[in-house]
Amino acid sequence: MSRLRPPSLSSVYLALGFLFLYAPIVSLMVYSFNESRLVTVWSGFSVKWYGELFRDKQMMDAVWVSLRVAFYAASTAVVIGTMAAMLLTRFRRFPGKTLFGGLITAPLVMPEVITGLSLLLLFVTLSDWFGIFGNRGMVTIWIAHVTFSVAFVTIVVSSRLSELDKSIEEAAMDLGANRLKVFFLITLPMIAPALMAGWLLAFTLSLDDLVIASFVSGPASTTLPMKVFSSVRMGVSPKINALATLMIGAVMIAAFIGWLLMVRDEKRRRRDMQMAAQKG
Repeated sequence: MSRLRPPSLSSVYLALGFLFLYAPIVSLMVYSFNESRLVTVWSGFSVKWYGELFRDKQMMDAVWVSLRVAFYAASTAVVIGTMAAMLLTRFRRFPGKTLFGGLITAPLVMPEVITGLSLLLLFVTLSDWFGIFGNRGMVTIWIAHVTFSVAFVTIVVSSRLSELDKSIEEAAMDLGANRLKVFFLITLPMIAPALMAGWLLAFTLSLDDLVIASFVSGPASTTLPMKVFSSVRMGVSPKINALATLMIGAVMIAAFIGWLLMVRDEKRRRRDMQMAAQKG
């Protein structure tokens, strides 16, 4: 008879790590179905707090503002981050390249308080000098979120571009294609998984931001993190548990769809390479 091997020390550490990370999330999701108003006292299964959540107009307005800002910020960050990544990886030498790379990645190490304060002073100055951004709202939040999201997208796309085989692009240019055509027909499909990953990362960061949005938002543009933070200061409501559960479910579904798309693109790329090798 074979004896059961005891778990290794690394497996125990891994299990403890997962327990530390995900036990609070699971507890939050379970208590979102609690009938009691007290979030730590279980009194029975109920979904009434989800109904209360959807009837809370202020909370729903904050959700809609955050989703719109996150979508626009992520889409803009992908465009700007891709251009910056192309400039850093495809153009080896140009004046100020080191400075440009440092400016692009500076938001990664910059404290959020400093970033938010500097953007606030920028918008105030533009309002005094040119009369724009006087009423801070979704536009100023969008600009602020693009500012720090570009750095993350640039790093993700740059890592993918540095791994690509340049001979394919060079062969296309030798056959008469210009750089713009090579980018849209060859480079863009190959870096599509990185673009998807960068977009999801930027979307999540924008949706999660509290500090910077607090500096650059106005009274009519309250984001979801700001609303949740102001709500929990008076005590955690079961509606917050329900909201968090819905957000976790949405993020899990989006991550799963993104993973499926990346796996499909990778399989298609490998199949095309095998077919090309067989024909060669």
